[in-house]
Amino acid sequence: MTDPMVQLIREYRLIPPGSAVLCAVSGGADSIYLLHRLWRLRRELNFTLAAAHFDHRLRGAESAQDMEFVREFVSLCCGRERTLRPDGTVETLPPVELFTGSGDVAARARETGRGLEETARELRYAFLRKTARTAGAQYIAVAHTAGDNAETLLFHLARGTGLRGLCGMAPKSGDVIRPLLTTTRGEIEDYLRFWGLPWREDPSNREDIYARNRLRHRVLPELEALYPGFLVRLTDTAQRLREDEDCLAAQAEEALGRLQEGADGTLSLPAEDVARLPQPLAVRAVRALLARASGGDDRCSAAHLEALTDLCRTQDPSARIDLPGGLTARREYGRLILTRLASPPPLSAVELALPGLTRAGDWEIACTLERYRGQAQRPLDFFLDRSAAPALTARSRQTGDRLTLPGRPGRPLKKWYVDEKIPRTLRDQLPVLESGGQVAGAAGLGPDAAFLPSEDGEAWHIRLIHPKFGEKN
Repeated sequence: MTDPMVQLIREYRLIPPGSAVLCAVSGGADSIYLLHRLWRLRRELNFTLAAAHFDHRLRGAESAQDMEFVREFVSLCCGRERTLRPDGTVETLPPVELFTGSGDVAARARETGRGLEETARELRYAFLRKTARTAGAQYIAVAHTAGDNAETLLFHLARGTGLRGLCGMAPKSGDVIRPLLTTTRGEIEDYLRFWGLPWREDPSNREDIYARNRLRHRVLPELEALYPGFLVRLTDTAQRLREDEDCLAAQAEEALGRLQEGADGTLSLPAEDVARLPQPLAVRAVRALLARASGGDDRCSAAHLEALTDLCRTQDPSARIDLPGGLTARREYGRLILTRLASPPPLSAVELALPGLTRAGDWEIACTLERYRGQAQRPLDFFLDRSAAPALTARSRQTGDRLTLPGRPGRPLKKWYVDEKIPRTLRDQLPVLESGGQVAGAAGLGPDAAFLPSEDGEAWHIRLIHPKFGEKN
């Protein structure tokens, strides 16, 4: 039978002869399988191999036990190999070298206001890339399987996506390779049992509080039961869709042939080069344009892509739009111009006059003392309990700021800004109201639930006014 892992490696040239690979190993079944298979394949495919394990320090003693398990596994199961050649000489392959590292993911997440999963991935890949340089490895192998790819595809489908999102994960993304994208969990466990190889289970993988786990434990098994072979067919479908996407993206790139780059990093091209394209190609062309303006980062919303294509087609010779990452796109008659604006300095902290009118940067903050009788709470016009907030300071956002909007769970302020699609370039300019070391409210979002006034209680009526926003609520 065809070996899906070897077939994928050869089809996409994931491991060219003579190259060096660093295999990321968590200790779970998938990564143990990947490491052991690569260890056995290195002579056949002619590459050198090292391994790396990163401790996220999220599970206390269990995390330390994972690292010790990986150490023992590499030592006992991935050692030196000696093989007799046809000419009678002995070929010796060295043991796999293991590199280990750790990082306090929870502390880092608190510092940056980002989620644990996002922070863990950031620290893990930073460690892997640094280790790859140390080990002289050109590629980092990670153990994403056919099941992981199916979960990603279904996750994107459920949230809404285009063709790009239906491609799932790519076998190769820069220096990261995924040799197991067509290998199923059943094939992995059969192999591990055949060879008598142990692995570690992360207890969180069994908890259905996570959306991906519910897809893995409930949705995929049900689809497989209804349509046997579903996972394999979905993997094949993703691969065909990826080929379609690559073809369309390559055609879209041709539209950037007349792109010019200024000494200050400004990008410009004839707007008609995008405007004349069918929408599917136009969207991909402006995504590629954004990637060039952002150092290769092409992540952006469909709304921004459509706005940029509309800008290329508008008859307004001086129209402009703001884009993520501090980018601005504008028309200069027949040309499309992309520039990066310098971020204005953050707001200086200022004590609010209670009651009274206070200026904070370009904002005017009006505070009046009123009885709260159930008036609506709005993003720029809201009420705070006077006793809970005897004093208020307006300042820029800070690392660790959290806000609990009424009737909604508490989240880092950054997450609220992202959800409400507040441009990154504006976020440091939005006043955050603080009282007693806690966030009482934030411009563009509204009051914190802990500072809501009681019915008929005394309250500060806060109105935030900005020349750009007027008094819109």
